[in-house]
Amino acid sequence: MFTILRKIFKWTFYLACVIALIGSICFFWVEKSAEKSLYDNSSQVPSCKTALVLGTSAHLANGTANLYFTYRIDAAVKLYEAKKVKKFILSGDNRVNDYNEPKDMKKALIKRGVPDSCLVLDYAGLRTFDSMVRCKEIFGQDSVIVVSQQFHNARSVFIANKIGLTAFGFNAQKVTTQKTFKMKFREFFSRIKCVLDLYVFNTKPRHLGDKISI
Repeated sequence: MFTILRKIFKWTFYLACVIALIGSICFFWVEKSAEKSLYDNSSQVPSCKTALVLGTSAHLANGTANLYFTYRIDAAVKLYEAKKVKKFILSGDNRVNDYNEPKDMKKALIKRGVPDSCLVLDYAGLRTFDSMVRCKEIFGQDSVIVVSQQFHNARSVFIANKIGLTAFGFNAQKVTTQKTFKMKFREFFSRIKCVLDLYVFNTKPRHLGDKISI
């Protein structure tokens, strides 16, 4: 019995090492390939017709404001006030009742003074990969400013580079007080999946559909 447990532990350890190595390669590949396309200052980011704001929940499970959402809205408003974009694609998830990321973003941006006429809702942005591909294939954009936190923008730009979409990331303020470890852990595996989707599985978005002119 002890011998079997020892073998299980040994192979589990080897598997963990392989995952850690592959994950580290994917993580730094994504980071390095996108770093020159990410901006912290709205005055420096190149102008585009459209910005793509990536969705997340407006509130945490305990009802408090989700700072990832709040800071992305702040960043989108900065782009609008700097006249860097004319339109916003608000891309997110709305698969369950009483949860609608695009509508929450729209409501928040209108409250901050962005006109409704500038806002286009993408309800099929179920994940970052889908949002990026749909930006090009459904909404017909050949260049875009992606609005999210730096780690998320890096992955988004990495996807864009592979699918032939010129993308610049405008980094929303970094969150240091909410779910930071969970986000870092999740991002580690998200980058592995991102590389597999693009270079191994040839993954397609869950929903495409008719083209939408903006």
